[in-house]
Amino acid sequence: MIGRKIRFFPLLLISALTIAQTTQKAQISYKLLSVHVKGLEHFTEDQVVAASGLKLGRFAGEEEFKQAAQKLGETGMFTQLNYTYKYSTEGCELQLQVAENDKLIPIVFDNFVWFSDDELLSMLHARVPLFNGRVPGEGHLTDQIAEVLNTILEEKKLAGRVEYMASASHDGPIEAYDYKVAMHAVVVRNMDFPGATAEETPALQAAAKPLSGQDYLRTKMQVQEHFNFLPVYYARGYLKAQFAEAQAKVIQDGAQTQVDVSFPVSPGLRYKVTDVQFAGNLVFPAEKLRELIHLKPGEPANSVELADDLQQLHKLYGTKGYLFAHVEAVPNMDDAAATVGYQLNMIEEEMYRMGELSIDGVPPENAKKMLAQWQMKKGDPYDSSYPQRFFSIMYRDFGLHGSYDVAPKEAINRQEKTVSVTLHFVPRG
Repeated sequence: MIGRKIRFFPLLLISALTIAQTTQKAQISYKLLSVHVKGLEHFTEDQVVAASGLKLGRFAGEEEFKQAAQKLGETGMFTQLNYTYKYSTEGCELQLQVAENDKLIPIVFDNFVWFSDDELLSMLHARVPLFNGRVPGEGHLTDQIAEVLNTILEEKKLAGRVEYMASASHDGPIEAYDYKVAMHAVVVRNMDFPGATAEETPALQAAAKPLSGQDYLRTKMQVQEHFNFLPVYYARGYLKAQFAEAQAKVIQDGAQTQVDVSFPVSPGLRYKVTDVQFAGNLVFPAEKLRELIHLKPGEPANSVELADDLQQLHKLYGTKGYLFAHVEAVPNMDDAAATVGYQLNMIEEEMYRMGELSIDGVPPENAKKMLAQWQMKKGDPYDSSYPQRFFSIMYRDFGLHGSYDVAPKEAINRQEKTVSVTLHFVPRG
């Protein structure tokens, strides 16, 4: 029995292959009688054998086994691969020992509006045996998927070329690979909202109107659902409203493809407010804070308005130097009664004080006069609203010739808990 061990070490986005060599290189070919694979959790033996390029009944030897192992390794679907084989006068039996890569990433068919996801997955799986809807972050499988999708477009006589890119949020890990048909316009024509009532439909249509005539991308539709359509329901108290995956229907095909898009919605219960309570507030009494909250008992729970009100609470705290104060809104929902009560937990953090004030862009004598007008002195609790109020209410002309724009800049020192302000003057024109 002869054994070979192959380990795959990730290097950037390419799987580097190191093969343990033996002192004697086998050159003999054998009739391949069987291939068995151990260590499989998600794949079948048939899928691995098909991806390796080996064919039962054909002659193969050491070189073909290395090539098959390298081909499997370059997919990125395995973190380790060993092979052994034994031979007799009848032929050769090959055994693979693998460790599957469990860090796989889903793919998105962003604008393949001519096919359902199931159709595409089935066609891809038939041509890329190891593909099951997810791909590794390393290896050649992502490129192979793009090549096969291009072939499918050509077979269906559809214009365009396939491109793909990794998507992530806030410089985090890759969340998906988005595949789209480029160099062929897929454009939104009309939109509808299955599941919406006559009360919400006009607001939804108004929110969707800017989409008409834009390129259709599934990822773009998801953004619209989250930022533009769900707030229509949240503002009316439907706190658990959900949109399903947008569905595109081809209406006209040719040099440009036009689609109508449906956004199925499940509104859920409409919640009414029972009460709003505060906790953790020491700087301001609850009565003062409640003045900024528009939620009223017995009325629909407008969570969009609540989010705006919480921003106003943040600004209020900023006037007393609590620049990083924030609110955790904890809803207590009663589905049986369709009611919700909120506890607003104030996290006040530490107070910041006024640091240095500097003025540039104007002559020193003018800057000195302006410094005298500035009433928030070093060591005072920092009022984040003061710079704007100073120029809109308190500022008086101090003898500048010409017209200027001013850009206040804050420098926050977290260690000393101070805020230094620079007023930068720029002549207009």
